Amino acid sequence: MAKAYERIADDLRQLIRAGELKPGDRLPAETSLVGQYGKSLPTVRQALALLQAEGLIEKQHGRGTFVRKARKLVQRSNDRHQWEKNRARGSLAERQQTGATERDTGLELDDLVFTAEYRQIPADAEWAAAFGVIEGTTLLERVFHTRYRTETAPFNLTRSYLVHDMIAGNPDLLDATKEPWPGGTQNQLHTVGIEVDRIAERVTARPPTAEEAEELELPPGTAVLVLRKTSFDVEGRVVDIADVTLPGDRTELTFTTQLERW
Repeated sequence: MAKAYERIADDLRQLIRAGELKPGDRLPAETSLVGQYGKSLPTVRQALALLQAEGLIEKQHGRGTFVRKARKLVQRSNDRHQWEKNRARGSLAERQQTGATERDTGLELDDLVFTAEYRQIPADAEWAAAFGVIEGTTLLERVFHTRYRTETAPFNLTRSYLVHDMIAGNPDLLDATKEPWPGGTQNQLHTVGIEVDRIAERVTARPPTAEEAEELELPPGTAVLVLRKTSFDVEGRVVDIADVTLPGDRTELTFTTQLERW
């Protein structure tokens, strides 16, 4: 049998899903809900805490409790890599038209706010093994944040790693001010003669760290998806490794595998 706070939460949940309470609407004050449902203040607060954990409502300090506005959905599919490769050798004008984030979100370039930070780091034992290089080899670490202009949290948290000497032939690839790069990483690698042959992706899920929850503005209880993307060139070398932390409340991953005919 449902508990009192669960029945209150279910009632409010139905109002939100039916559109009677719309994104941005303010919920009645807790004291009003106490009178409406004839239950105690702690019971009402339990109900609201449940809805907040589901990401349906949010408390704004000093203002009250509001129906949470749905954030822009990111629909990421595995065919994005071939799409990027198809454009890697295209003209600058073609590559400037749109990028992977625009493809995943349906937004335009002007809708996005992008930041990039670069730094050189020595490969520790873990990274050396991942790239198949000796420990201490210089890597270029790149941190990317992209957000919708009308929102304050980025779509994800991305750290990408390249072997410095593999790309040093093009000094522009070491310069964060050149970002966002038309055509993405595959075009960057193409400029130094590297063709990506295959990409392996591993996805795991876990609770976010406190820093991730704050930066991604996650509702309480929301998990993150952690994607490790490893790119190999036609010689079998690892040429790029990216760790992408994806918020579970706004990310949809689709994997399509074409099967051979019998």
